[in-house]
Amino acid sequence: MFERYTEKARRVIFFARYEARQYGSPTIETEHLLLGVVREVPDSVRRLLDESEIESRIRQEIEKHITIRDRVFTTVEVPLSTDSKKILNFAAEEAERAGQRYIGPEYLLLGVLRVENCLAAETLRSLGVTLESAREKIAKIKISDITVKTDRVATTRDVLDSFLSALKQFRAAEIAPFFAEEALLIDSRGHTWIGRDNIDFQSCFAPFATKNARAHVERAERGLSDTFVAIIFWEDVTIAAGAARSMHRMTIVFGREDGAWSIFVLQVTPVATR
Repeated sequence: MFERYTEKARRVIFFARYEARQYGSPTIETEHLLLGVVREVPDSVRRLLDESEIESRIRQEIEKHITIRDRVFTTVEVPLSTDSKKILNFAAEEAERAGQRYIGPEYLLLGVLRVENCLAAETLRSLGVTLESAREKIAKIKISDITVKTDRVATTRDVLDSFLSALKQFRAAEIAPFFAEEALLIDSRGHTWIGRDNIDFQSCFAPFATKNARAHVERAERGLSDTFVAIIFWEDVTIAAGAARSMHRMTIVFGREDGAWSIFVLQVTPVATR
């Protein structure tokens, strides 16, 4: 279903599902897709809507019109609502209208505006956004995080480099979407985490975002059955305050989930301390 989606657009769907669960919704509604777009490309949405605090404005407006329930467990499937499916279809049409083969977050935003009576579209209109104005601005904006030219369907090395970049800068909200839903992670202390929503990304990955930590890719190659393996050697990683700097080897197995490259297994092995 998502073969034509760029990596950023796929993460919009991931964030939309997360938002639906957080609000206790049994389905991914249009407002969750809108919040997913804002989470994934906030700077682009701010420029598009000429609003610096757009995420909080949109969230506040949405929360005026919904009932917040208990969080939905990760074991429960949260499907797309009928209107959300319409948005995906309209996004594909908008991409084709613009002469683009692939579907990025900006076309999902236009898809939202085409479902006129949905909460997400009404929220955008309350902020002065119309379909015509959004189309015009998207056509003019030439920034890297909203154009399909730079947000292309990623190669294996693209995905690996993007993951290491998010890891090094420790953008936790961007790390989670790289993992498959049933991912297995073994951290440097030997603790095993099963399932993306159960991983404590702070404790597992914050040490690799320290100023002195350096990553060197030892190996990155395709395997059998649509997988690829990467081995990264990390130097000067400090696991705990006051601890000596150490070296670690990070082994990552990527596979396909919903048509995108995702991490199915990640293991961190301490190598030496100095």
